[in-house]
Amino acid sequence: MDRLAAMETFVRVIEAGSFSGAAKQLRVGQPAVSKSIAQLEDRLGVRLLLRSTHGLTATEAGRNFYERAKRAIEEAEEAELAARSAGAMLSGRLRICAPVTFARLQVVSRLAIFLAEHPAIDIDMVLDDRNIDLIEAGIDVALRLGRQPDSTLTARKIAECRAVVVGAPAYLDALGTPRTPSDLQAHQAIIYDQRQGGQVWTFRKGTDEISVTVTGRFRVSAAEGVREAVLAGLGISIGGSEWLFAPELESGALRAILTDWSLPTVELWAVFPTGRQASAKARAFTTFLENQLSHITD
Repeated sequence: MDRLAAMETFVRVIEAGSFSGAAKQLRVGQPAVSKSIAQLEDRLGVRLLLRSTHGLTATEAGRNFYERAKRAIEEAEEAELAARSAGAMLSGRLRICAPVTFARLQVVSRLAIFLAEHPAIDIDMVLDDRNIDLIEAGIDVALRLGRQPDSTLTARKIAECRAVVVGAPAYLDALGTPRTPSDLQAHQAIIYDQRQGGQVWTFRKGTDEISVTVTGRFRVSAAEGVREAVLAGLGISIGGSEWLFAPELESGALRAILTDWSLPTVELWAVFPTGRQASAKARAFTTFLENQLSHITD
């Protein structure tokens, strides 16, 4: 049995969630995948997967083996790349996780350039505003907004931009434009119910600093909902990145307010699974996006 091939088959089964899905990715028959997993379990002397009518579930041994097997495959790819020289073509599947709206506005539109530069790479993109478990989801690199408090993660800051306070012209014309941060307390705020959102914001201007607690009747768990709520005139968005509202600020569909005050900048981080060396594909994508966004933030 080819040990590395068996590892790759197991990794594909975990990430696809089924034997049939892995077989499709590997372009082999489902019986070949089942046989490979059975032989792997026999050789290891441990059950890696639990099979039921509801699907496949990795055992504790299976989860541990998955993490190490994926790392071994990536390190083998790294070794092959080094042997072929630095100019060798990157290939294989790159699995990326990113916040929904940020990806739609700032990432997906740029992927054609990246894919043209790397014609042998395929991309799987998982869109989720939450900080999902990277190992469980089989993620190679995650894009996350905001400061990263978990020091156990391998992370690299690749960009940052201003946080803005925005409102729709119709809302501001009807209810007035806030002139100071304290004025926000008389307005409806769109509350973004994620770690980088919230109701308490600290504004700065020179040596002045003021913290404001805002309230609002609409609370939402995804940035896409924040955008739509502001555009619909439900209230004011506080602390969202310029990346999030760039098209509407440029067109005039939204107005930036309190521009003489500043909020903490919004940071973009590339986060890699704990204990795993970033693959050459993940590093190439991270550097690509960093260069692309530098044209906006410079």
